[in-house]
Amino acid sequence: MHRDQTDPGKWLGLVYQDTTWVTQVDGTTAVDATGPVTGRPTSSSTLPSLIVRMLDVAGISEGHKVLEIGTGTGYSTAILCSRLGDKNVYSIEYDPNLAAAAADHIHAAGYHPTLITGDGLAGHKGDAEYDHIVATCAVRHIPPAWLCQVRAGGTITTTISGWMLASGLVRLTVQDDGTATGRFHPDQISYMLARPHERPPRPTFHQRPGHTRATRADPALLEDWTGQFLAQLAAPSAELMTTGTGVILVDVATGSQAWTEPAGGGWTVHQHGPLRLWDQVEDTLTVWQDAGSPPHSDLGLTVDLDGTQRVWLGTPDGRSWNLPI
Repeated sequence: MHRDQTDPGKWLGLVYQDTTWVTQVDGTTAVDATGPVTGRPTSSSTLPSLIVRMLDVAGISEGHKVLEIGTGTGYSTAILCSRLGDKNVYSIEYDPNLAAAAADHIHAAGYHPTLITGDGLAGHKGDAEYDHIVATCAVRHIPPAWLCQVRAGGTITTTISGWMLASGLVRLTVQDDGTATGRFHPDQISYMLARPHERPPRPTFHQRPGHTRATRADPALLEDWTGQFLAQLAAPSAELMTTGTGVILVDVATGSQAWTEPAGGGWTVHQHGPLRLWDQVEDTLTVWQDAGSPPHSDLGLTVDLDGTQRVWLGTPDGRSWNLPI
């Protein structure tokens, strides 16, 4: 659907719906598409309530200087400008074509923030220090540049995700010594991964028998929002697929795989390759269940002085899993 071919009233109705509109698929934008396009979404206009929720979680208020990672269509950038004024808003977009279109949209709305085209994972050093960094893309770990560009006491609000496409919204507070810590929020929020953090291509999956045993954890636990997120922490280079009868884990780095199937009243797992993927996932899910299967809000993230980034359960000194860096 193109704007110039749509009734203005209907177009505005679509624009103001609280939904996410995919605006680019594998580099092809909606403007350039001549018909239906299939592939991997690479940009979108995020649902308005999610944008507002992110800014609320970040704790943004008058006078604060904000660096936004991922200009996208420019919608969220315009909201920031309306709240903070142009001079306090900096926004960076990786894709040059998207950046140019967003600039047109933002300027047409009457706003003139600082817009940068480049790698958002490197931030924007020239105008640091920021009070807040807010990312409208997901990352596998916190980029070190972000930590260096936020003032002590400032915040980083982003979504931690990975190759199982599980995610969690976290707000970190940067400390005087350069470390950062914060808890995850209960919101079930997901964003597209930043392009440098995307999954590499994977060959077609073929089941291999390998070592077979009964499982101790029900594969259905990976259908739970927090259960899947913890599974991703346990096997960070693995992808997750589901079948009508179980789950499949494939490690893109080593080719290791694990797949489950019903067996009697329980489940059997087959594991092949140098990594025992299901063992890793099962151990983590067991820890989670022993703690009472708490929600995301019982998880936190700490970036230590040595650069290690740990997701912990309960308290910072509790059971933890390192993010892949």
